[in-house]
Amino acid sequence: MSVPQRFEEGGYHYHVMARAIAEIDAAGGAALPLEELAGRMHMSAAHFQRLFTAWTGVSPKRLQQYLALGHAKALLEARFTTLAAADGAGLSGTGRLHDLFLRWEAMSPGDYARGGEGLEIDWARVESPFGPALFMATERGICGIAFTAECGEAAAMAELRGRWPAARYREAPERIRPMALAAFAGRSEMPLLLSGAPFQIKVWEALMRIPSGHVTTYSEIAAAIGAPRAVRAVGTAVGRNPISYLIPCHRALKKSGGLGGYHWGLPVKRAILAWEAARAEAD
Repeated sequence: MSVPQRFEEGGYHYHVMARAIAEIDAAGGAALPLEELAGRMHMSAAHFQRLFTAWTGVSPKRLQQYLALGHAKALLEARFTTLAAADGAGLSGTGRLHDLFLRWEAMSPGDYARGGEGLEIDWARVESPFGPALFMATERGICGIAFTAECGEAAAMAELRGRWPAARYREAPERIRPMALAAFAGRSEMPLLLSGAPFQIKVWEALMRIPSGHVTTYSEIAAAIGAPRAVRAVGTAVGRNPISYLIPCHRALKKSGGLGGYHWGLPVKRAILAWEAARAEAD
């Protein structure tokens, strides 16, 4: 399923859909009638339904079902992916969100030790489908995405910059915002530039093998990277993922069916999982 043209328009529709998902999530599983939800968006029910369905691929009512409590457990039962199988069925290039052949490179140990010295990093505040975000990139690739609604922009900025303390930073919305829109629309083929310890890199690489609309567990990731007893360390590495969303740490769940943690807030994780599962089913 290709990304709808309405999504690519950005701006107004971007804001409307982010607000609608936030309203649905805030209801905590309680159903919001279409008329009420449309009214909160200052739209007619018919217009809102058309826009929402074009953007997500499903109706507002269906997405609410995906956001209901307990959906994480249902995902594990219906859409669990073993990483051994993901190689054959994962990044298929169908155009669905996250079904991308993401190219990536890790910094060399020397570059990592120098903390990004000599790198020039452009950044911008952007609107994502799941709330405000910070987006960073170098000439070599995307190096940071953080959602800011829960932790605040200052804390998110400090964390991203802390990964590259010796780099030079430049606010460059003209360059970054189109790149961010393409990335969130599933049209980005720009490489990723990762800064992390070797164990973290292995975990992030495993995350990129989980197909859109599917989930796996922390223990499955630990087994896949050859460290089956390191489940806690895997969870820590997942939480240290510097490029949220494109490296899909939101697809890692507890074996019990719980959501687990999410560095940028569980409401964001629930919304992303619901949207991806709904779009996968629509395909």
